[in-house]
Amino acid sequence: MFLSVFDMFKVGIGPSSSHTMGPMVAAARFLDMMRASPFAFRGLRVSLHGSLAFTGVGHATDRAAILGLAGFRPDTYDSEKAEAVLAEITRTGRITLEDLGSLQFDPKADLVFDYDHTLSGHANGMVLMATDGQGDVTLRQVFYSVGGGFVLTEEELAQGKATDDGAPVPYPFKSAVEMLDMAASSGLTIAQMKRANEVSRGCEQSLARGTARLWQVMNDCINRGLERDGILPGGLKVRRRAKGIHDALLAERGLNQSAPHTINDWMSVYAMAVNEENAAGGQVVTAPTNGAAGVLPAVLRYYLDHVPGASERQIEDFLLTAAAIGGLVKYNASISGAEAGCQAEVGSAAAMAAAGLCAVMGGSVVQVENAAEIALEHHLGMTCDPVKGLVQVPCIERNGLGAIKAVSAASLALRGDGRHFVPLDAVIETMRQTGADMHENYKETSLGGLAVNVPNC
Repeated sequence: MFLSVFDMFKVGIGPSSSHTMGPMVAAARFLDMMRASPFAFRGLRVSLHGSLAFTGVGHATDRAAILGLAGFRPDTYDSEKAEAVLAEITRTGRITLEDLGSLQFDPKADLVFDYDHTLSGHANGMVLMATDGQGDVTLRQVFYSVGGGFVLTEEELAQGKATDDGAPVPYPFKSAVEMLDMAASSGLTIAQMKRANEVSRGCEQSLARGTARLWQVMNDCINRGLERDGILPGGLKVRRRAKGIHDALLAERGLNQSAPHTINDWMSVYAMAVNEENAAGGQVVTAPTNGAAGVLPAVLRYYLDHVPGASERQIEDFLLTAAAIGGLVKYNASISGAEAGCQAEVGSAAAMAAAGLCAVMGGSVVQVENAAEIALEHHLGMTCDPVKGLVQVPCIERNGLGAIKAVSAASLALRGDGRHFVPLDAVIETMRQTGADMHENYKETSLGGLAVNVPNC
């Protein structure tokens, strides 16, 4: 099993990897299908199902689908141009593409939130349709947004897990046990094995440039979030808090009055800065999702800014180790809140961050596996219940606490010798089973939990 670091970490836009980025990617894929078709098309339609319908407005799913059909992609998104194109589509009822011509699309009539029909493959389902001059559907494709910006067609999902049909990699581990065994037999760290796999599909230079860019985007997102205040969009009137907390923390520096637990506030504020930017529709990196995008950057920033002896040369090892753990979770369970609750998002992110931190602080391979296990184990059962379908409450603070748990998990693992009672594979499988048993109301539908017990206006 091989899942690239650039699949786990993707540059995109907020507020949701599965509800914003995924539909935009699906729409782009549908345009490619239209280009490859012999038919002439005159119109477009979209229907959103399951969680994409129930929380679609709060997650800007409708906007994302429309912009995807207009040719926008998450990694090259231009917000000013997007707003102008949306206004033009609303005004004219048409989407115009250079190679496909002018296509009829009235957002009010041709984009439907279907609350009554859940598609069988996944909670995040959507149907894209192209029509002829008489309005008859001549091309139809079901897509599923399965978390972290990953998108599968109905046919791809039916084939089972997304298969990797590329060239074999040197260390194709698909479980933590296999990962540990390969590390023991090769004498390599997790990051070294992951690096060898990545280089076998590319080159060392592209890996170095790509991981450097990932951290640059993550760190820039933290810095923007620490500098901006105001009210987040969406109607809940949630105030940005990261700037105020950060300003207070800076003012306390050098006073010799801070309590030791103040370091938790630093971890939290880095994470909250990212998720406030995500909630505002800013540029983020899936880590492994947008809803959990703050945990890993916060832990890496904590390492670089607060841990004695930290080195930027370790950033790539941190990201590679984290990506290896994230790949195991995605392959054997889920990183989708709509499929398995927030344990699959913030829980997975905490496990990835804990593993990365443990690795760059000198942890052995078994200690790294232990760190990931501790972090994920203590997120088991966490529901996904965003108020008003917005990635704000409880998501922003939850990322802060996820970062704290990740650092604590890495620290506990480093205090031990790697021997522990519960293996990571068992926790991943438990998370999968827990997600399967979890009531749909608690899986990103905003039909249960805080979403119904907290006033929305």
